[in-house]
Amino acid sequence: MRKQLLCGALTLSMVLGAAAPAFAFGLFGGGDDSEFDQVTYAYATFNNIPAEEDLAVVEEAINVITREEIGAEITLKPIFIGDYSSSVNLSLQAGEKIDVIQSVGDFNNAVSTGMAMDLTDLLDEYAPESKELMGDAWLAACSFEGRIYGLPTYKPIALTPMVVYRQDIADELGIDMSAVNSIDDVTAVLEAVKAGRSDITPLAPVEAGSLGLNRTYGEVDWLTDDYNTPVGVLIGDDLTVVDLYSSDVFKERCALARSWNENGLSMKDAATTTSMAAELMSSGNYFCYMAAYSYPEADTAASLQAQCGNYPIGAKIIGDAYLTTADINALTWMIASNCEVPEAALRFLNMTFTDERIVNLLIYGIEGRDYVLSEDGYASYPEGEDAATVPYTAQLSCGTLGNFFIMFPTVGTNKESLTWELEQNQEAATSPAMGFTFDASSYRTQYTAVKNVISQYLNGLLCGSVDPETEIPKFVSALNDAGYQDILAGKQEQLDAWAAQQ
Repeated sequence: MRKQLLCGALTLSMVLGAAAPAFAFGLFGGGDDSEFDQVTYAYATFNNIPAEEDLAVVEEAINVITREEIGAEITLKPIFIGDYSSSVNLSLQAGEKIDVIQSVGDFNNAVSTGMAMDLTDLLDEYAPESKELMGDAWLAACSFEGRIYGLPTYKPIALTPMVVYRQDIADELGIDMSAVNSIDDVTAVLEAVKAGRSDITPLAPVEAGSLGLNRTYGEVDWLTDDYNTPVGVLIGDDLTVVDLYSSDVFKERCALARSWNENGLSMKDAATTTSMAAELMSSGNYFCYMAAYSYPEADTAASLQAQCGNYPIGAKIIGDAYLTTADINALTWMIASNCEVPEAALRFLNMTFTDERIVNLLIYGIEGRDYVLSEDGYASYPEGEDAATVPYTAQLSCGTLGNFFIMFPTVGTNKESLTWELEQNQEAATSPAMGFTFDASSYRTQYTAVKNVISQYLNGLLCGSVDPETEIPKFVSALNDAGYQDILAGKQEQLDAWAAQQ
């Protein structure tokens, strides 16, 4: 949660004492019942849903600004992250008013089902600052057939694979984690931990069915698929769609996982456990796990400290970041296709990327009530309060809405990290298919069958609980029987057509 230092937050007294400014009727296209356009902003939250009366205070603080700036009043609609996609879909189908929505890993579905409005001809007039901020490459990632359907969350997005580990055990055993620079260096660390601390398991899974090895493939573009279950990928700079599961890099990772499993270096039942890395690390029974993060090592470790129990945590980068279309458009902000006030909705969306007052109200709420600022501009909860007790907070959503780089920094983070994060976004290696989006609508049957095969084989292979020498050939054969090659051919055809237009 690294955020840039800003000034000008609205305090609770300012909100309650502010009168709505006079505004010329019709200047921004107000409706018959109000001089202000009404915009409903539906956003995912990882925090508690606030009480209606507490949310209303934040709404009013935002509307004090938006009535004057864009002639609109905003209704906030926070939705718990686990329910977001289904809730928005059902609400829109029922005709409920929702104007601004976000994709949560389902950008393609929002476009292919007609849920999202084509914004191409609106951006220059109603969101020029955001358009300039994003740049052509990021906007291309949120496009289909040359038309722009949304604005991606502007945040540190270039993920680097890391080992997250217990610093106290590394110090105790004299393990120099600074020498761990690639996946090839990890085995020796795990062996040292096993030899020196037989009471703990060296490696925990990052999530059910994954040791994190699928984040260490290197320059692989999933071509719109979920990285956990890719179906046809690009490797390196070649625009030839290939079968990941027959590739050398996949075979190497599976062999590595198998050796770790057989030698007691990783959790034996990683393929079937329902426990996540933070829970396992908190138990004190594991040394490390592997995942991918978009922050510097020290900041990553600091942000994970509380989640991983009362143990000092370190983090070490073991690979380079690689950007693909899906990395950018996974969290895309869109205007619902049935929105009656798209101009006002887009103006407000633009403000979430450009106006620090709006962004910090959405994330932190009301200064003095929901958070306090230190003299040097760091945000924290009021004394005696936390995320569960303040009337409003969406702090855990800091990387999912608006412009991350104009949010207040939180206590314990480093403002200088913003420079590193921006450089990662700008300098990370980029897929040659950046901007390509695969339309899978003609392959739904094959996808269903192929995903079922993947769920049967992949976890065991990537966690080392089965022998890759015998199981990978069975896996690939079952994929082909399920229609795998149809999908690969379809991706290649669409990719070739896309490349010809570039």
